Amino acid sequence: MSSDLTDPQTTTASPTATHLPQVTKPRNPGLPLDMNWVLGAQANTSAIERRAASLPARRSVKKAHQAAWLLRAVTCIDLTTLSGDDTARRVERLCAKARQPIAPALLDALSMQPITTGAVCVYHEMIATAVAALQGTNIPVAAVSTGFPAGLSPLPLRIAEIEQSVAAGAAEIDIVISRRHVLSGDWQALYDEMQAFRGACGDAHVKAILATGELGSLRNVARASLVCMMAGADFIKTSTGKESVNATLPVSLVMIRAIRDYYDRTGIRIGYKPAGGISKAKDAITYLALMKEELGDRWLRPDLFRFGASSLLNDIERQLEHHVSGNYSAGYRHATG
Repeated sequence: MSSDLTDPQTTTASPTATHLPQVTKPRNPGLPLDMNWVLGAQANTSAIERRAASLPARRSVKKAHQAAWLLRAVTCIDLTTLSGDDTARRVERLCAKARQPIAPALLDALSMQPITTGAVCVYHEMIATAVAALQGTNIPVAAVSTGFPAGLSPLPLRIAEIEQSVAAGAAEIDIVISRRHVLSGDWQALYDEMQAFRGACGDAHVKAILATGELGSLRNVARASLVCMMAGADFIKTSTGKESVNATLPVSLVMIRAIRDYYDRTGIRIGYKPAGGISKAKDAITYLALMKEELGDRWLRPDLFRFGASSLLNDIERQLEHHVSGNYSAGYRHATG
C-alpha cells in the first residue's frame, strides 16, 4: 500500500506511515478572548446541511482503497469504555485490543505492519489499570473529567478531578464545558472556565467536549468552538456520547471550519474528535473524507484527529476480513471488551 494519502477514490493509505498514537504536535498556547471574532462567527444551517448531506454519496471508496482508509481510521480511534459497570478486567481487555486492534492474520494478508489505536479513554478510577496495561507502548490514556457528562459539579472539584487524573497518569483529559455559559451567551465565563481547565492539565493535552446536541444552534457551536480554542483547548470534541444527539456531519462541518479559521489566523493546529454514534466503518470513511477536504492530509493523523468510539473497531475489523476473504465474520469474533 502507498504511504501517501491524497484522493480517497484513487489512492491508498498506509497507517504505518503516519502511525503516531503519541501526541506530537505542539500545545495550543491560546489567545486573549476576541469578542469581535467570536460574535462574528455565523452558521448558515441550510447550506451546512446540504454540504454535509452530499458527502457520503460523493466519497465512496472500494476494495484496497477502502481497506487502507479503514486501517487509517483504526489508528485514530480513542477506544473507549465509560460504563457504570466498568471493571479492571474489562479495561485490561480493552487495552489488549488497543495494542492489537486488528488480527495479525488480517494484517499479514494486507501486507501491513502492526498498528495500534490512538488512545484508550476511561473514567478516572480506571486510569491506573489502563496505564499498567499499556506499559511499553506509545498509546496514551485519556480520562474524562470535570463532572463528566453533565459538568455540573462545583468548579473547584472539577479542577481537582483534572489534577488527580493527570497525577494518576492520564496523558489526555477530556473535559466537559458548562453548557449554560453558551446558552446564555456568557463567552467570558466559558473562556475563563476553559483556561482554568487548561491550566490544571499541566503537560496533559486537553480535549474540550462541547456537548453540541445541547447547545441550541450551529451558531452556538461555532462560537463555543472558537472560545475553547482561544482558551487553550488542544482538541475540540462534539459530545460525551451520553446526549440524545451526538456527533453529526453538520456539527462536524461547523467545528472543522472553526478549526480552519483558527489555523488560518494563528498558524496553530487544533485537533478534532467526533464522538458518540459512530459505529459503522462507512461512517468512519465519511468523517476522514470530510477532514481531508476541509483541513487537508495533516489532520488525518491521530495527533489531530480521533474518533470517540467503542463499537466502531468491531465493524472495521469485520469489513477488513470481508475484503480479505470475501466473507463477513460474526461480530462476537471481534469483541472489544
